[in-house]
Amino acid sequence: MNTHITNCLRVIRNAWHFYYALRLVFKVVCGSFGIALLTP
Repeated sequence: MNTHITNCLRVIRNAWHFYYALRLVFKVVCGSFGIALLTP
């Protein structure tokens, strides 16, 4: 039972790290894209 909870927490933490990294990449891509659009 305890190992099952640990596995769930590990999966949730990995998913959170993945989501955070994905959001960071998305922000960087959107930022560079916006700069490319703003510069003539």
